[in-house]
Amino acid sequence: MKWEGVMPAVTTKFTNDDQLDFKMFDVNIQAQIDAGVSGIVLGGTLGEASTLTSFEKSELIKNTILITENKIPVLMNIAEQSTSEAIRSAISAEKDGASGLMILPPMRYKASDDETVKYFKSIAQSTSLPIMIYNNPVDYKIEVTLEMFDQLLECENIQAVKESTRDISNVTRIINYFGNRLKIMTGVDTLALESLLMGAHGWIAGLVDAFPNETVAIYKLQKAGYISDALEIYRWFLPLLELDINSKLVQNIKLAETYTGIGTENVRPPRLPLDGDERKKVIKIIESSLKNRPDLSKYTY
Repeated sequence: MKWEGVMPAVTTKFTNDDQLDFKMFDVNIQAQIDAGVSGIVLGGTLGEASTLTSFEKSELIKNTILITENKIPVLMNIAEQSTSEAIRSAISAEKDGASGLMILPPMRYKASDDETVKYFKSIAQSTSLPIMIYNNPVDYKIEVTLEMFDQLLECENIQAVKESTRDISNVTRIINYFGNRLKIMTGVDTLALESLLMGAHGWIAGLVDAFPNETVAIYKLQKAGYISDALEIYRWFLPLLELDINSKLVQNIKLAETYTGIGTENVRPPRLPLDGDERKKVIKIIESSLKNRPDLSKYTY
């Protein structure tokens, strides 16, 4: 597993009658591949994980592997309430052919530091797959501290962190503490370029679902040292990226996907598509951004 580049946390596509829409899902995944992403993350928050059945998660893994032809890794997110169910999900994902796992802390129950470490270790010990720990105390109320990571890295397959603490300096702390042992994948779209410039290895992205080429261009330009060019695209992108740090991020991004032709608005209840003033506001952001969409052909990377 190479923890680098852009890895989209993809949305799950649904038909009008609430079944998995593999036709549109395949269109989106192909757009990601064509843009040059480094991996695919399934079943995250954007993937409406809490509404997916075990069977649907399995089908998503198998289908994505067929599309990617094993050219890039396919990761499954693990977000469960009990250790036993998390272990079952990890074993199932490995059996289905996933290349790696992204794991959230225990859901709903606010576990202590010791409980959280034990939870992650128990999952890691149940699988040979490489693991990325999702550290997002803002949304999930549990912070994985440096001291906790020190214990977790006793498991060789715990290799990366999706860094979503919203504290840019945490990138430097991790590098100072662990060197190259713990790979850093920035997980907040509105802090992505800043985190990459501070040393993050890659980007678990959200708006990439609608704008794969622009997202990959930012990553590659900064990687090649063309910071001013990366900044130019990033500044254009910011109003769109802010749609990701919102409680309606799934609806926001799915609406954006319809404008770029690689998705639909169908969400799974209890979510509902945007409406009213909220919808008008998001549409205004999307349409305004599309009018000024950068010409990527002028950049070399």
